[in-house]
Amino acid sequence: MLLIHQARIVNEGRVFKGSVLVNENKIEAIFKNEVPTSVLDKAEIIDAEDCFLLPGLIDDHVHFRDPGLTQKGDLLSESKAAVAGGITSVMDMPNTIPQTTTNTLLEEKHALAASKSLVNYSFYLGATCENFSELQQADPKKVCGIKLFMGSSTGNMLVKDPALLQRIFSEIPLLIAIHSEDEVSIQQNIAHYKETVGENIPIKYHSLIRSAEACYKSTSLAIDLAKKHHTRLHILHVSTAKEAALFENLPLDKKNITAEVCPHYLWFDDSQYETLGAKIKCNPAIKTKMDKEALLSALNGNKIDVIGTDHAPHLLSEKEGDCLHAASGIPQVQHALPVMLELAKKGKITIETVVEKMCHNPAKLFNIEKRGFIRKGYYADLVIVERNDAWKVTPENCISKCGWSPYERETFSSKVAYTIVNGKVVYNKGSFDEKSKGMALNFVR
Repeated sequence: MLLIHQARIVNEGRVFKGSVLVNENKIEAIFKNEVPTSVLDKAEIIDAEDCFLLPGLIDDHVHFRDPGLTQKGDLLSESKAAVAGGITSVMDMPNTIPQTTTNTLLEEKHALAASKSLVNYSFYLGATCENFSELQQADPKKVCGIKLFMGSSTGNMLVKDPALLQRIFSEIPLLIAIHSEDEVSIQQNIAHYKETVGENIPIKYHSLIRSAEACYKSTSLAIDLAKKHHTRLHILHVSTAKEAALFENLPLDKKNITAEVCPHYLWFDDSQYETLGAKIKCNPAIKTKMDKEALLSALNGNKIDVIGTDHAPHLLSEKEGDCLHAASGIPQVQHALPVMLELAKKGKITIETVVEKMCHNPAKLFNIEKRGFIRKGYYADLVIVERNDAWKVTPENCISKCGWSPYERETFSSKVAYTIVNGKVVYNKGSFDEKSKGMALNFVR
């Protein structure tokens, strides 16, 4: 048995002092007062005095690059970065090599994760112009959702045919998660800026090419389709104030249309392209300070439901070049929680809301079995955070295989000390238990 002793437990809208007893892979008891001597005598004890104890974070949006792009990251390296950031479960995207667009490839990815991943896992099945029958056959108890690119993508994963979109939205019962940018608008913007500033467009134009209007046009179309067909729709990485205004403040269980925001849209804005360049280049683009503030407001006002990372590592060599050639995407799993806790310290959000959006709501939104909460009988996915242990992000302490972070030189006040996955201490102040492997997520549908 493992006892996390005298922590500040953040769970279900409350912060209270208490202890949590873990037996094998489940939470056996939660003590709000004194812990019985019989427990203290038998259990291995982690002294969590003055630390936060949170449910393990559930990240609904990662690109771990495995298989086929493992020079950037793989299921082992990126899951190590995840546990160092307090993330215990992830949902991985299909744009790997090969793309995860068949149920056979999905099973192969599951087998790969079972042998490599330190965190719990599920995988999206990617929609293409040719795989509708595969989408129909997806197992709702194993597949977190269907990933649909309604904007720019690679290969054949861009789905823009109106008839096919209507069919997917009307006939596929699984949650549909979309990357929402209008490709026609983007191409028109590229042509305009090539004409006005030349072929080598500076990075600072990225948010003007992948504009707020391009995002809004695609997101509003998806919402209209979902309302028409009563589709379970999840909009990924919302980046604009205009999009945020489209969502409703309703209890999560009353929503058929939900939204995700990522920490980088809440931390950075377009004024930082001049100093950080391609290190903050991602799709959709980071936009204005006004957009950043509106997204925080929408998050606090329950219009946006979850915080996912869109963890997308690239080698630094791939981040070189101008607006059209530097790779889009940033590593994030190690730093997402410290970023959000820093915003909490600044009064931008409460820690209770951080836990709601990064732990509780992903579990509820995807109907994940027995995770996302500190409850008796639930899987013991837990993270212990040292509240006042300031540290600076450097390339040397970045764990993702790519070896860099857009948060370099930032100093964060809070630091993950321990991460427990299925009852096992997988991360312990810089050390990893690589023998311990995560489990496939189960969905109650």
